[in-house]
Amino acid sequence: MYMKSGKDVLILGIESSCDETAASVVKNGREILSNVVLSQIDIHKVFGGVVPEIASRNHVEAIDKVVRQALAEADVTLNDVNAVAVTYGAGLVGALLVGVSYAKGLCQASGLPLIAVNHIEGHICANYITYPELQPPYTCLLTSGGHTAIVRVVGYDKYEVVCSTVDDAVGEAFDKAARVLGLSYPGGPQIDRLSSAGKAAYKFHSVITANGNFSYSGLKTAVINLVHNAEQKGEKIDKADVACSFNKAAVDGLIERLRRETAANGLKTVAVAGGVGANGYLRSRMKEFERDGFTVCLPRLDLCGDNAAMIASRGYYSFVNGEFADLTLNATPTLKLRGERPV
Repeated sequence: MYMKSGKDVLILGIESSCDETAASVVKNGREILSNVVLSQIDIHKVFGGVVPEIASRNHVEAIDKVVRQALAEADVTLNDVNAVAVTYGAGLVGALLVGVSYAKGLCQASGLPLIAVNHIEGHICANYITYPELQPPYTCLLTSGGHTAIVRVVGYDKYEVVCSTVDDAVGEAFDKAARVLGLSYPGGPQIDRLSSAGKAAYKFHSVITANGNFSYSGLKTAVINLVHNAEQKGEKIDKADVACSFNKAAVDGLIERLRRETAANGLKTVAVAGGVGANGYLRSRMKEFERDGFTVCLPRLDLCGDNAAMIASRGYYSFVNGEFADLTLNATPTLKLRGERPV
């Protein structure tokens, strides 16, 4: 398809940017042979969020086992693999260093080439696995815990960031709103579930700024103030209604801004990427684009969150372009998407 030869290319992907230790073997950037994800949710739940030091220690303990399991489930050895792709940013620096260091050691010992992958680009590439026929150009709504943007995907390694968040990302806002409502970590799925039992009784302002970017800090603060003011007055609030109202405001802004962009750029395919892509209300709103004649790509639910299959998929396109890293590769926790401009 996009190979330099007729031979299949197998990429071993490694992901450790936050609280999932993951490894995957993907063929030709589109077909998963294995996808192992070891989550630390239960470990961090008691703290209400990810504790970086604890995450790093658990990555150290798990990474070798996870990589071995991914190779075994794919029924391959390192001799069958063409390259190792690893997330080097963005993410928690300690967590990233575990994956980067392990991948570098693996490549030094095996002689395999090393590929450095931008975690954000990996989320976009999850769509190539779910939709093997998908090709650029298309419009992508990026909705993760650390990044919120609308991106024109011009090529497999070329992106034009149309707009992004000026403060909190949408996934981060979900987690913080869930925390003030007393919901457990991770907050996004909890709010999604609770909101289905409520109604949009509270009206929150738009998350779209005057210049067309996103701002979730104000929405998050509005929820915090609503809950705290009610507590101080001894008033009872319906948490399901608050969750529903927040969910609607958070997602409606994404959809409204995406509509503006698709009307302007003329591209007839729209994709979603990132953890909030699993949100039920967002996925239902995306169906409106289908009714308007767009091709809509929604990644499989297991590929919305952090995983190594998306890293291996992105690594494939670097492989066929001959883009390799050397063993001086380091973690870059604040890495941005190529084409992203200051907002």
